[in-house]
Amino acid sequence: MQIQNLAAGITDWNRVPLQHEPGQSGTASARTREFGGIKLRLVDYSPGYQADHWCDKGHIVHVIEGSLVIAHRDGRRFTLTPGLTYHVPIRKIRIAFLAPAEREFL
Repeated sequence: MQIQNLAAGITDWNRVPLQHEPGQSGTASARTREFGGIKLRLVDYSPGYQADHWCDKGHIVHVIEGSLVIAHRDGRRFTLTPGLTYHVPIRKIRIAFLAPAEREFL
């Protein structure tokens, strides 16, 4: 990852506006900051949330609470629990969450 022209700083997530995004089922409530070409998100997913699209972007996902399943188009699944981090280069993925109060950094 190349991070250029980014000054050192701190994000107070409580001051970042909350946006609600419906999925195929459930809702993602996200706070988003963008730094050049990098998007950093803190997301709370409702129970049973399932993404409504496949994503082509690379991801780094860190689970703070709850658990989640990341499903790839080819059928592979990865289950994450608190403290685990998932990373993938550009690829088609769909994310389905299994429990309330999950959080994800993207």
